[in-house]
This record gives sequence, C-alpha cells and structure tokens, in this order.
Amino acid sequence: MTEFQRPKLQLPDDRKKVLLHSCCAPCSGEVMEAMTASGIDYAIYFYNPNIHPDREYEIRKNENIRFAREHGIEFIDADYDRDNWFERVKGLENEPERGQRCTVCFDMRFERTALYAHEHGYDTITSSLGISRWKDMNQINGCGVRAAARYPDLIYWTYNWRKGGGSARMIEISKREEFYQQEYCGCVYSLRDTNRHRRAQGRGRIQIGVKFYGKDELELNPPPGD
Repeated sequence: MTEFQRPKLQLPDDRKKVLLHSCCAPCSGEVMEAMTASGIDYAIYFYNPNIHPDREYEIRKNENIRFAREHGIEFIDADYDRDNWFERVKGLENEPERGQRCTVCFDMRFERTALYAHEHGYDTITSSLGISRWKDMNQINGCGVRAAARYPDLIYWTYNWRKGGGSARMIEISKREEFYQQEYCGCVYSLRDTNRHRRAQGRGRIQIGVKFYGKDELELNPPPGD
C-alpha cells in the first residue's frame, strides 16, 4: 500500500465486516487502501450491469480484479445481468446524469449488494461511487441506506471518501497503477450523451480501451465513475 497520510477510519456502531460495492479500479483504489490501512475487514463486490458495451465492462472489471489481487483482497464477481438493468431503466433513457435513471440504477446495484451481504455475514455495505465529483453523494447515500434498510442486521456506511484529500489520492493511485481511464460514466446512455457533447465541441468519439492514467493524460480530475 502507499505511504499516504490518511485519517484512521472507524466503522460506525462497532461494526465488523464491510462489503464494498466497487464500480471501477480508479474509484475504489483509495477506498480500498484507506480501509486496509485502518485494519478494516472487507471484500470487493463487483456488480455493475449498467456498464456497456461488453468490452468496457470487461476492462473495468479486470482492472479491479488486478488491483484486488495485488493486495490480497477478496473479489466477488457478481452477475452481469444487463437485460434486467435495461428493464429497470426502461422509459428513463433520456434522463440526465444524476437524474431518475441514476437513482434506479443505484437502487438495483445496491439491492443486490445488500442481499449478498445479508446472506454472507457482512454487517456493513458501502460504495466507491461517491468518491467521484461527477456523482451526487446524497443520491448515492440515499440509495445505499434504502437498500440496507431491507435487512435489520445491515447498515450502509455513508462515509465521505472525498474528504481529507481522498479525491487527490485517488488520482495519484490511478497514475501509480496506470489504471484504465474511462471517459464516460458507464451506461450506454451516458456513452451516447458524452459522444454528443464531444461532437458539439468538435472532438472525436470515445475510443474504448485506449486511455490509461500516467500514460495518456486526459485531465487531472476524478474519473466519471459508473
């Protein structure tokens, strides 16, 4: 792990075991290192049926697997049930980022995370999604709390992973590890809208699988997340 100076993390209410919903390696890198440095018992849960196309999904997942293996963290590869995701967001195809489609998407992913946690002895769930400045933290926390409330033994940890330099450390870790640098949030609709915006600026379409931190710098901002 890195030599960053981080605050010592303490789980709320004497909780013992965390299931971390991870959206991608860049967003989860700082969260993972912070929890490891604090001696927190946790595992990674990768459930992101929103990510499209298949190639983008596999790249993001494999980057996360690589990083987890480097540090001996259990990685749980959940189902890529994209048909169910499309059914859940049907009718919301033209919603903006941070709109109702994102709420439905977060609900779906956190509901599955909470179910797995409940069935496998975890008392806490949290997510790396909130570390990205592109996301609405209140929206994410609301979905997480709602999912955890289905089970009396479970809570959603609403820790602000951006604070105390977390966002800056996320970028430094991404550069150090040369993580894949995604250029859109993840779903086919965010890809569509991002490409529309790029065309309006006279820029080319997104090319999947070609940008990496520390190799091809896009900008010194957090990744969009997914």
